Amino acid sequence: MTTWAIGDLQGCHDVTCRLLEAIRFDPATDRLWFCGDLVNRGGQSLETLRLVKSLDAQSVVVLGNHDLSLLAVSQRSEADQARVNPDLRGVLFAPDREELLEWLRLRPLMHVDRALGWSMVHAGLAPRWTIAMAQRHAEEVHFRLHGKQFDKLLSAMYGNKPDTFHPRLAGIDRMRALINIFTRMRFCTPRGTIIFDDKGGPGTQKPGVYPWFAVPGHAQRDTRIVCGHWSALGLCISQGVHALDTGAVWGGKLTALALDEETPRFVQVPGRDTPPPIKHHP
Repeated sequence: MTTWAIGDLQGCHDVTCRLLEAIRFDPATDRLWFCGDLVNRGGQSLETLRLVKSLDAQSVVVLGNHDLSLLAVSQRSEADQARVNPDLRGVLFAPDREELLEWLRLRPLMHVDRALGWSMVHAGLAPRWTIAMAQRHAEEVHFRLHGKQFDKLLSAMYGNKPDTFHPRLAGIDRMRALINIFTRMRFCTPRGTIIFDDKGGPGTQKPGVYPWFAVPGHAQRDTRIVCGHWSALGLCISQGVHALDTGAVWGGKLTALALDEETPRFVQVPGRDTPPPIKHHP
C-alpha cells in the first residue's frame, strides 16, 4: 500500500493516466492525494474531472485557484459561460456538469493526516500559521462552500485585497484573504503580505520578500507539507515542504511523491507536448 501525492493536473488527462500507470496504482490498496488545479489549460479538463471523481474512494483532493475559478464561472449566465476557453466550456456544458461541479465544490482547501505525518494545500500557508491554525481557517472556507449561499462567496472571492490576513478580518474580506493564501500564495513578506506580481522562481522577487515556506521565523509545523501551484519553482524540497507542480501543462513533467516511505521517492512522466508560452518583456 502506497499513498501518492500528485502535482497539478490542469486538464492533462492522458498525462495523468500515464502517471497512474508509472506508479502502478492499485485502487484496491493505494491512495492518491491531488494537490489541486485539476482543470484548465490542458485541453482535457472534462475527462480529468471525471477520472479523478471516479477515484473518489481512493483519493483526497484539495481545491486550487483554477478549480475555484471554474466554480465561480459556473454561477454566471449561460452567455458568460459560453465565453470562457473551450477547455472549461467542455465541463460547463457537459451533461454531467452539475454532478461534477457539486463534487468539486465540496473538496477542502487543506488535508491533514497526522498518522502519516503529512498535510496538503494547493499553494501555501501564512508564515505565522501552525498546522492546527491552518486547519481551522480552511474549515471556515469549507463551511461556507458547503452552505446554501456558496454562490455569494464564489462571486465575491476575486481580488488582491486584503493582501494580508489578520484575525480581526470578517465577512468576505476574511474569506478572500484565506482563499488567496491557500490557493494563490507564492511569495510573501514576513508579515504574511502576499506579493501577487512575483511569479518567478526564488531569487527573482523584490527585496524583503520570501517564498512562503522560507520566511524567517515562520511557525513551527508538526507535519511535512505537500503542495503544487508554483510551476516556476519546479520540484522543490525545503523547510519540510515538498512542492510538486513541475509544469506538466507547459510541457514539463507530472510528478508523484510516495508519502509513506522514509526516503522521498518521486515518479515523473513527461507532460503535455506543448511548449510554455513566450513571454514578451518591454
